[in-house]
Order: sequence, then structure tokens, then C-alpha cells
Amino acid sequence: MTFDQLMSQRWSCRAYDPEPVPDEVLDRVLATAQRTASWCNTQPWQVHLLSGDAAEWLGKELSAHVLSGGAGVADLPIPERYSGVYDARRREAGYGLYESLGIERSDFAARTEQMLKNFSFFGAPHVLIITTDREQGTYGAIDCGGYVANLMNAALEQGLGSIAQGAIAMHSGKVRELLDIPDDRAVVCAVALGRPDEQHPVNSFRTTRADLDGVVVRVERP
Repeated sequence: MTFDQLMSQRWSCRAYDPEPVPDEVLDRVLATAQRTASWCNTQPWQVHLLSGDAAEWLGKELSAHVLSGGAGVADLPIPERYSGVYDARRREAGYGLYESLGIERSDFAARTEQMLKNFSFFGAPHVLIITTDREQGTYGAIDCGGYVANLMNAALEQGLGSIAQGAIAMHSGKVRELLDIPDDRAVVCAVALGRPDEQHPVNSFRTTRADLDGVVVRVERP
């Protein structure tokens, strides 16, 4: 696929075939993502890769933590609020997701059940926890964002689905405890990875993108 085709075909996969991806394919994806550009070539990202039983274990531990009312603490600042167009886009995505699953807005039990699937990685056979070096601050987190984007595109090139999961970062303390992540690392997000379940209705859902006129300010020389 060309890069344009990759970008037009990538989506956030929320249902997976449980069959693990061969190690050589995972290594190919990771090697491609490792070429991501970074501030002064610092390459601040590190990856904890969990597969099979390890991924299932982490999912069960995190789900139990959330269900028990465990504290949600993020290493990185989270959005203060969603206002204006950002709130509209967030709502559109949420409504579209639940509509694809036939979940009514008033069905709080079903909505909660779907939300909790974030913490079991939507049944993906692999999960990658992405961390950054704390001393690199905002630019380290930005570099990790570029890494995550390239990782997901590299996965798609290999026929794999993926989704970046900020929900995991909302419970950074528990993630750090379970994976013994040192304090000098900040949890950025998780990426679930595997072959998509093509028959699951949730994988028919797609988000929209803003028109260029709403994003690009064209500056003419005076």
C-alpha cells in the first residue's frame, strides 16, 4: 500500500482474533516504528510488550482495579475540558461507536460494559504499553505520539489492526505497579494489536475528519 492508502484505511480496531501474531511480524512492525523522528534524536519511548497469557493477565488486573473503584491517576496532564468543536467531535465519535453496537444512550449498563473493554484491550492478543522519559517533558510525549502513529501504520501494512488507548494512562499508578515500571518513566498510552475480527459490528465504525479549511491557516507574505 502507498502511504496515502495506509492513512485512508487505518481505523481503531475494537475486536480481535485471539490468534497471536508471529514474533517476526511483531519485530518487523517494531523495527519500522523505531525509525520515528524525535527531538534531538532522543527516542524517548520504551515499550512493554505483553502477549497471550501476559496480556490477558494485565487486562484482568486492570479491569478488577477499575471495577473496584481504584484511583485513576495519570502521569501526563489530561484535557481540562472538551469545548466547542472538540466536544462535538468527541460526541460524534462516541455516538457512532455505540450506534454500531446497537447500544442505546440510556443503556448505561451496556455502555459501562463496552467502556471496560478498554482495560482488557478489546481481546487483542498483544498489548504494548508506551512510556516516555519524564525528563524529556512535553516534547518526549510528543515524540511518543509520533511513535504510536507510525507503529499503528506499520501494523496495518502487515494486515494487523490496532488502537491507541489513553484509558490505560488514566491508571498509570496501577500500570506502573503491575509492570514494575520505574518512576523516571511516564505512562503515555497502550496500543492493542492483532488481527481484526472482521465480522464484529464494532469494526464497521469509522470516525470522520475535519476539512482542511477548518485546520489549515494559509499565510500569505504581506
